[in-house]
Amino acid sequence: MLFLEITLLVVYGLCLLFVLGFSLTQFQLTRLARRAYRQGLLPEPAAPAVWPRVTVQLPLYNEVFVAERLIDACAALDYPTDRLHIQVLDDSTDETVALVAARVAYHQARGLHIEQVRRPDRQGYKAGALAYGLTHSEAELVAIFDADFVPQPDFLRRTVPYFQQEPRLGVVQTRWGHLNEEYSLLTELQAFGLNAHFHVEQLGRNAGGHFINFNGTGGVWRRSCIEDAGGWHADTLTEDLDLSYRAQLRGWRFHYLPHVVAPAELPATLDALKSQQFRWTKGAAETARKHLRNVLRSGQPLSTKLHATFHLLNSSVFVAILVMALVSVPLVFVRADLPELKPVLRVASVFLLAFVPLVYYYYTAWRLDKPTAPRWRFAADFLLFLSVSMGLTLHNARAVLLGYQGRQSAFIRTPKLGLVKRTGGWRGRRYRTGDLLDGLTFTEGLLTLYFAFGVGAGLYFGDWGLLPFHLMLTAGYGIIFLYSVRHRA
Repeated sequence: MLFLEITLLVVYGLCLLFVLGFSLTQFQLTRLARRAYRQGLLPEPAAPAVWPRVTVQLPLYNEVFVAERLIDACAALDYPTDRLHIQVLDDSTDETVALVAARVAYHQARGLHIEQVRRPDRQGYKAGALAYGLTHSEAELVAIFDADFVPQPDFLRRTVPYFQQEPRLGVVQTRWGHLNEEYSLLTELQAFGLNAHFHVEQLGRNAGGHFINFNGTGGVWRRSCIEDAGGWHADTLTEDLDLSYRAQLRGWRFHYLPHVVAPAELPATLDALKSQQFRWTKGAAETARKHLRNVLRSGQPLSTKLHATFHLLNSSVFVAILVMALVSVPLVFVRADLPELKPVLRVASVFLLAFVPLVYYYYTAWRLDKPTAPRWRFAADFLLFLSVSMGLTLHNARAVLLGYQGRQSAFIRTPKLGLVKRTGGWRGRRYRTGDLLDGLTFTEGLLTLYFAFGVGAGLYFGDWGLLPFHLMLTAGYGIIFLYSVRHRA
């Protein structure tokens, strides 16, 4: 029995150590980002004497609610018409095909070089569509926008000049904005997390000379970089992260522009959010499986290898937190039954200390995004975001483990419903992923009760060390379960 109890503590401690390591890397990235902001952004480069040819690729698959909005926004890009080529990479199987055809014909009549590109099949999903489009383009640069994006007219004029400064610059990535951040609590929490990535993490990595990633959209590639790195691959669900690492391992540089914003629509329903989270977390695990060894064997500086390791393994944090959470409830009883182990078991009570660096990380991003908001709002937003993130650990940990196992799965794109204003409703809209009340959701409901039991046990034994952890887990899993019931298709 003692062996089992010590094993539980060791497992908890190892997971806590991994979470702490991840938190400390985010802390350092925050310091790098804050230093970059203090130094000020470099002036934007001058416009080139001759603008290079650019192909704007718009990968679509059944996007009846947002396809026209995207096409019209890209048709309004302020760029020399004779140097601009727009490809609508349309893999759709519904009336999106007709909608796209009509908008493409309209803009063609206005003199734009725009075309609807249809493939014989959907092989390779988004990666396959992007690769297919390149075979029908001779442009030097390639900009990519997903269906939920609405680029500003000056997007290309603010990004393209950077490529003239450095021949080995492979990618210019911009910051995502949010069209519907205030639509619901769900969209507000997503914006809270994404803002940290774009305001702080991407800039910190770039400022420190570490690897960053193309975010799949809202950026521009140099075509020769794509080709030199081996082109788009469809063997992971994050083709963007995969190509980013292949390119940077071959010596290409990436540049991040926090001051250029590409607005996009956030998923407004839980099924859409879960499909997005599954793709991101599983794809990150697949990319780590594919590239981590190459990173560690590369000639990169040790600091870059360390940051790249935690970057590739960041989705594994969900596995670590899930294991910690499951183990933490029995630890309440271990502390009560074995008081002689109390000094050692205090380690379990320092859970929140591993998240102190993350407070600095998220607060920096939150203050940059909301410079005039009262500070108490951050405390509320952060605790709620952390709780809901914990509530997604079962769903995301499953995706991560499938990725490490090499289990192949289809590319399930995030449903875009064109919901920007609070008055828009999601009920009855197509592209929903089906009944959310599956076995996984019922398990999330059971875990809500399990962690509530942990809260009760802590109160009963007067053990306050793990109480904050169990309260956040109970709230997080409860919120996810209730949203699943509410958003049932």
